[in-house]
Amino acid sequence: MFDLPGSWVWDYWFADDGDLYHLFFLYASRALHDPDARHYRASIGHAVSTDLVEWTQVSDALVRSDAPAFDDLATWTGSIVRHPNGTWFLFYTGSTLAPGGKNVQRIGYATSDDLMTWTKSGDAVLEASGPWYEKLNSGTWHDEAFRDPWVFADPSGDGWHMLITARAPEGPVVGRGVIGHAWSADLRTWELRAPLSAPSESGFGQLEVLQVEVVDGRPVVIFSCLAEHSTESRHGYEGGTWAAPAESVLGPFDIAAAYPLTDRSLYVGRLLQRRSDGLWLLFAFRNTDEDGAFVGGITDPMPVAWEGDRLGVQHLAPEPR
Repeated sequence: MFDLPGSWVWDYWFADDGDLYHLFFLYASRALHDPDARHYRASIGHAVSTDLVEWTQVSDALVRSDAPAFDDLATWTGSIVRHPNGTWFLFYTGSTLAPGGKNVQRIGYATSDDLMTWTKSGDAVLEASGPWYEKLNSGTWHDEAFRDPWVFADPSGDGWHMLITARAPEGPVVGRGVIGHAWSADLRTWELRAPLSAPSESGFGQLEVLQVEVVDGRPVVIFSCLAEHSTESRHGYEGGTWAAPAESVLGPFDIAAAYPLTDRSLYVGRLLQRRSDGLWLLFAFRNTDEDGAFVGGITDPMPVAWEGDRLGVQHLAPEPR
């Protein structure tokens, strides 16, 4: 497990350079006392590992910018890919406050030659806009949800795709969560496109920290959402991380058919394929204890496998020696 004694650790993502695994994570000081205050004090930390179990913290990756900037409140969750020229791109969420105290989220990026030293590109490259995505002025949600970029190369070689936690401007308020979508030819300039899923009466208010993978030959999308941010049909599940069927890495995605991969005690599930043997592993952060209090810290890897039509968590398998 990865945790810090003086800080809360929660959302995270990985990069693999072929030698080391790199863990990038959100953290904020426990001196805040209130764990709910961590979101507006988040920085992006960095740790490395050879086995995905023992981690060594290294220099932080990113902190918020000075105002005015799209990320002058906090730097939030993202993902990392490597351009064919060797440059690493860290896409992340920048948060800033709008008049009235609600936060607006946009997406920017930073680049690095070695995964250790990062340079921000400057302004945001993507933000929510109509007609496809809900804006803050709709008044239906607690923020302008447009965050958690998951970037991957097009399977056919046609540029890059980004999946985004976003909301549709219509539909049931607690079912408007959609898979936002953008495309780029070069990772620097992005074209916003229509969402890859639709709002639903059996859906979710937000599909947090999206990830799509092909696990043992079968595509699947995972995301996180708690019962209080979902439609009534989901309230009995108490899910934390969810999985949903996908026909390909670009959908269609059947969010109405989503099923819980973890309970609410584990949040922000991430899939990673172990380099040594190709085994697919699930990670999550520890969300709540038995009393409902926030915990924090990232779990050890948990193998996953298909159980019929559903992905399920298996018993831990040690890494081959």
